Amino acid sequence: MLTVPSAAGLSATEFEPVGEVMGSIVQYVGWSGYGGCGAWGAGGFGGFGGTLGPMTPVPAFAPYVEALRHGYDTAIARMQLEAAGIGADGIVGVALTAGAFDQGSREFMALGTAVRSTRPHQRPSQPFCTELAGQDVAKLVGAGWLPVRIVYGIALLIRHDDMRTRSQASWLSGNAEVSGYTQLVSAARADARRDFTRRVAAAGAEGAIVSDMRVWMREIEPAENHRDHVAEATVFGNALLAVSHPEAPARSSSLTFLPLRPTRETS
Repeated sequence: MLTVPSAAGLSATEFEPVGEVMGSIVQYVGWSGYGGCGAWGAGGFGGFGGTLGPMTPVPAFAPYVEALRHGYDTAIARMQLEAAGIGADGIVGVALTAGAFDQGSREFMALGTAVRSTRPHQRPSQPFCTELAGQDVAKLVGAGWLPVRIVYGIALLIRHDDMRTRSQASWLSGNAEVSGYTQLVSAARADARRDFTRRVAAAGAEGAIVSDMRVWMREIEPAENHRDHVAEATVFGNALLAVSHPEAPARSSSLTFLPLRPTRETS
């Protein structure tokens, strides 16, 4: 069984679809340590009256972040193992999800279409994988690039709700910006992007494409009359390597805009 959207467009490359592959893991992802909220990460308690001050988000929940990394990495590795078992050279159109179960458990799943090169060569020890569909892979290969690995960055930051934040978040303030929350989610996204960049460099890639960026924010109350907010940001993308393909298909031109004027009838 093949995923048609992922397999479509591969005819323009040296790859052909060979089967659907999947990897998954169900694990408990929860808090541990202080107040059930983890070890407060590398940033310690700096955001609560320390040198950073209450307005500054700090890293938090290092055990939680490591659990997320273990889930994603294991699902991808098991998918690649299944692809290698059927003689595939890579996996395209990968859907990487983390669905919540009861009691704090999550299923991390990676699902994609395994592909094999039509050119004679030595099989790689580990198939490449990408979230890009066949059409996008064809465009990259035609431009001299090959997606080699799914890369992601994760950041979890915590910020104390000071009096200004509480006031702005109150219904009495009307439709106003909550500057503290803006600062928290912006800092989380920035940290996740930096983590993504570091991991692209560690993979030895020469470039990368960001495919998705998400952020969640939730409230926690570790103590009475003490409210904090946590922002979890993730950046997913694909690490790229420059490749030389003398027989690569020429780039196809595309229409940059669609005219809205009515078409003229010709006699």
